[in-house]
Amino acid sequence: MEKIIFILTGLDYAGAEAQVVQLAMGLQLRGWLVQIISMIQPMAYAEELSALGIGLVSLNMKKGVPDPRAIFKLKRIVENFQPDIIHSHMVHANILSRVTRFFVKVPVLISTAHNTNEGGKVRMLLYRATDPLCEITTNVSQNAVDAYIQKKACPKDKIMFVPNGIDLKKFKRNEEDYAIIRSELGLQDEFVWLAAGRFVEAKDYPNLIHAFAKIADKDKRCKLLIAGDGVLRESMEGLARSMHLENQIKFLGVRKDIPRLMNASDAYVISSAWEGMPMVLLEASASELPMVATDVGGNGEVVKDGVTGYLSRPANPEELAEKMNTMMSLSSQERQEMGHNAREYVLEKYDIDAIISRWESIYSEFYNGKKVINR
Repeated sequence: MEKIIFILTGLDYAGAEAQVVQLAMGLQLRGWLVQIISMIQPMAYAEELSALGIGLVSLNMKKGVPDPRAIFKLKRIVENFQPDIIHSHMVHANILSRVTRFFVKVPVLISTAHNTNEGGKVRMLLYRATDPLCEITTNVSQNAVDAYIQKKACPKDKIMFVPNGIDLKKFKRNEEDYAIIRSELGLQDEFVWLAAGRFVEAKDYPNLIHAFAKIADKDKRCKLLIAGDGVLRESMEGLARSMHLENQIKFLGVRKDIPRLMNASDAYVISSAWEGMPMVLLEASASELPMVATDVGGNGEVVKDGVTGYLSRPANPEELAEKMNTMMSLSSQERQEMGHNAREYVLEKYDIDAIISRWESIYSEFYNGKKVINR
């Protein structure tokens, strides 16, 4: 067993995609032959994957447009590559991979979801109907696993929790960078919050902007950096202007230097309405940043309330602002202790090398016909 295909909906700078890329690179370095298939045209990571000799292929589908021809494109790729394992990620790729199994032999197919919410009843029905076509479904938080069982997307004995992993070497506190990066961003001695992620409904940026407005009303010197892009970015910039926050919120766009931004910040905030297991919370933890997060999906599995940060109810800007104010009222030593606790926790639970080893064990046991449910 040494050949694996990862298939996912698209390849962009987002959490699920970043995790797939880390798994692919880690396995390639361990001697696997790896290929990645993107259903739509990939927008990121091509150079990094090419440098390691990882093949990247697109099915050239159009976003939001079903195309049955993709089944046969995928069939040809599988026939040529002859993988031992296909590991699909996110709902569209999971369903496509399962249906394609009607037309081509695949020794083992594993489906991974990355959220508590991948769509409504129709998608959950498709998961349920195609479940016999994969060996197992996994999700990235225990909360998400429980949600999928409750929605009857997967039988209880065919779904398991396998967390995301983080490369701790890439994310660590570097005090020497603090002043340098803040100077580059035009920051001085303000309290700086960082948020990073796509401008999509799930991230609920209106919740964050309204919460930050309550803080900024009391402290004009605090700043909020938001890194990312997406369909809702323009409307969120408009919301910030309408609330006279354009001088306190910086929209940074897509950034490839998130570790540096972490080092320029005093705390991290995430305001999601729903989540799976946000990679960015693992990155913030590894960077020793204390965090404020909405208590959805796997957020509460990373942010330990009062230990590594604070949790707020979702869609509640008043409570989110209260938790952010509490964080700002702590001494720098107390915040540093929270950040230290956060790094120790992800080191124990989410180190990428340990997660890759776990995946190798799962691949091996299913390939050899042994069940690994409820591990």
